[in-house]
Amino acid sequence: MRFGNTTGSYGAVARVLHWATVLGILVLVPLGLIASDLAHVLRDAASPDPAMLARAGQLFSWHKTLGLAVFLLAVLRISWAMTQPRPGLLNADRRLEAGLAETVHWLLYGSLVAMPLTGWMHHAATEGFAPILWPFGQGLPFVPKDVALAEVFGVMHRVSGWVMGAAIVLHVAGALKHHLIDRDATLRRMVTGEGPALLPTARRHVLPAMLALAVWGGAVGLAAGPLLMPVEGMVRAEMPALQAGGGEWRVTDGTLGLTVQQFGKPVTGQFADWTANIQFTDNPAEPRNGRVEVQVAIASLTLGSVTAQAMGADFFDAATHPVAVFRADILRGDAPGAFVARGRLALKGVELPLELPFTLVMDGDVARMTGQAVLDRRGFGIGQTMADAGTLGFEVLLDVALSATRP
Repeated sequence: MRFGNTTGSYGAVARVLHWATVLGILVLVPLGLIASDLAHVLRDAASPDPAMLARAGQLFSWHKTLGLAVFLLAVLRISWAMTQPRPGLLNADRRLEAGLAETVHWLLYGSLVAMPLTGWMHHAATEGFAPILWPFGQGLPFVPKDVALAEVFGVMHRVSGWVMGAAIVLHVAGALKHHLIDRDATLRRMVTGEGPALLPTARRHVLPAMLALAVWGGAVGLAAGPLLMPVEGMVRAEMPALQAGGGEWRVTDGTLGLTVQQFGKPVTGQFADWTANIQFTDNPAEPRNGRVEVQVAIASLTLGSVTAQAMGADFFDAATHPVAVFRADILRGDAPGAFVARGRLALKGVELPLELPFTLVMDGDVARMTGQAVLDRRGFGIGQTMADAGTLGFEVLLDVALSATRP
């Protein structure tokens, strides 16, 4: 068995890599289309079906994992081709046809890299949903979590798919034309390795590469269009008016975030609009050192790719319950700088006890606190249809960090 190429035909390695790539694409395309159709149905549903959501997540995970495998396979295939003789064209005397074939090959190679790579970048920029099934992490260096950036990568992924689809159609049509009309060995040499022993080495012309580059330039320009336009926000409930923060301490900056496990992976979000009314006196002689009331605009939450779903009736129901309120006493802990806010959280029409342990660092009239609390979403009627913790975790981690000054 001949493993390497000759100037007349392809070796076993090139043929195996070629047909493995074909098989990967034949599985990837229906996986992606079915998963996308399910996602559109779920997005339009008032109350998503948990089984359908789990199925969509599983299909997307398989699609992403196989797509990454095809990307690595394409890199290996291109690297191997660069080390091997390039078999000459059997129709080299027909310059227009040969030039078109070479252009299509450039488009195919570009698609095999661009389509899975942009899909990987879209995944890396998106917070949560359908993890890649491998142990090496979900992110990419230099690709931040950003909704607008994820949208651009998503468009680039779809446009790459259109280019790949067109190139595959032309490639298959050319192979069938060679096999059925010209009756030469072009297709057979990729199937069985049959072909002339020697041919003039295929020359690399600049024009086909330039034509392929022009096609890719147009595709990238089409995909990058959203960067040139204002990003339209998702449909949200009307933002409620919150009571202005007050008390003895005024919050100067801070973050209020949450983390939930979706398909076994953490999804992190933040509330952009919230106020705190803080009464606090640092008195070691007293167990109770103050009181706090926090109001949170639910519609200000950003939760990665599932923000719109989180606002729905089965989850936060922001339209009906636009504000969450936490009222608590501030109690001293056992260690220096340790406190706990012990009170009740009113969320989605339900009021339950909640304790928020936190640490406090005082610097004159400036206070800095960080704290975490865990609540069970089921107690507040959030995600009642999501009864499987593997799809959507029951525990929600709240993260609070703020700086406040005393006027």
